[in-house]
Amino acid sequence: MLESVVLEEWFPVEPQVAYRAWLDSRAHSAFTGGEAVIDDRVGGEFTAWDGYILGRTLALDPPRQIVQAWRTTEFPGSAGDSRLELTFAPSAGGTHLTLRHTEIPEGQGISYAQGWIVHYFEPMRAYFRKRR
Repeated sequence: MLESVVLEEWFPVEPQVAYRAWLDSRAHSAFTGGEAVIDDRVGGEFTAWDGYILGRTLALDPPRQIVQAWRTTEFPGSAGDSRLELTFAPSAGGTHLTLRHTEIPEGQGISYAQGWIVHYFEPMRAYFRKRR
């Protein structure tokens, strides 16, 4: 049985800034603290968190949506990729980000939900506050 996570967060930057930072190797590395190498095109592959996360970009709708095939080194070998959908919407002078992470291997959803908050949302807020 596959699991899903939906999280929402607000960031103090315009949607195009948050969208672009997600797809930029240098910015992504800076806000997470782990090395990211990202080919920012549809079909492009990426790694993040020093190779812990890997996948490929399935669809882009700048600056509104990013859809990626996504997995970590903790996925069972037989598991397919999960699906990550990020939606960036203008909100109160910043960006409302909705993160939908679906097709997660059974038993891993809670861990990834916490990981998104601790290893992405919290450092992204700090990163974007410094750039205002």
